[in-house]
Amino acid sequence: MLRLLSLLQTHRYWPGRELAERLGVSERTLRRDVDRLRELGYPVDSNRGVAGGYQLRSGAAMPPLLLDDEEAVAIAVGLHTAALGAVAGIEETSVRALAKVVQVMPPRLRNRVEALRSSTAPVAPGGGPTVDAVTLTVIAQTCRDTEMLRFAYTSRGGEETRRLVEPHRLVPLWHRWYLVAWDVGRNDWRTFRVDRITEPKATGALFVPREVPGGDAAEFVRRRNLTVSRRHRVVVEVDADAADVRRAVASWGTVEEADGGGCRLTMHVDTFDWPTLVLASLGADFHVVDPPEFRDYLRDRAERFLRAAGPRSPDGPQDGS
Repeated sequence: MLRLLSLLQTHRYWPGRELAERLGVSERTLRRDVDRLRELGYPVDSNRGVAGGYQLRSGAAMPPLLLDDEEAVAIAVGLHTAALGAVAGIEETSVRALAKVVQVMPPRLRNRVEALRSSTAPVAPGGGPTVDAVTLTVIAQTCRDTEMLRFAYTSRGGEETRRLVEPHRLVPLWHRWYLVAWDVGRNDWRTFRVDRITEPKATGALFVPREVPGGDAAEFVRRRNLTVSRRHRVVVEVDADAADVRRAVASWGTVEEADGGGCRLTMHVDTFDWPTLVLASLGADFHVVDPPEFRDYLRDRAERFLRAAGPRSPDGPQDGS
């Protein structure tokens, strides 16, 4: 029955004879097992005759699912990300669902999920480069167990190196996952993009945890990225409440209250697309302080929008209308 359920979950429609042959049972045994699945709440449709077969359809309630190891890890990773606030309003639900998934997992998978939960800094991520779930959980487990980690790393410029580190925390920030770690070879703290890490392997050697500079792993990643990897420093004075601007910007920039009202927004970005979207969403007047290239960028985009909008419509009826 379990093999039958697994096959039904991975195939849209199974001819009865093919399904029986795949399971190594008679068609009569197959019909009996399908009836048992229906008794357990699985809505299995069937067609009789020579071309008859079976199909698992959506039902009125959620029956139990069969998952392989990687599917279970993927679900746990997704639920954990949602629990961190990636999707507003479902954090608590995600935590409950994650607890149910972990409860029925075998110990080897439960350890990986628990490592991920306990070793990730609580900053909401967004969509970004694909990160291998196994890589993520191997790193998380070494963070939790204070175990030295080896991996191959590809730098921004394409240089490949081998690293030995004391892993500290995983941080989801700016649409990416980062590892904060003490790099043994460089004798210093480093941040590593997880999508650039391959072949992570726990060494079995334990270490005494160090204190991350500033005490906040997420803030450490944010500062490193602002000063190292962003091409442009955008400074804008916004005629809006600082709290409203902070909510719109989130972790993508810093907002300071300005004398006489309004605020000053500073963002470090690779392109001008994101500051433009943020400023447009505020619905407030603003003045670009720096850089001049951002003014040129906004001017070009404004001209494009004006051309697309066409002539202004008259405010009211004209003479003779």
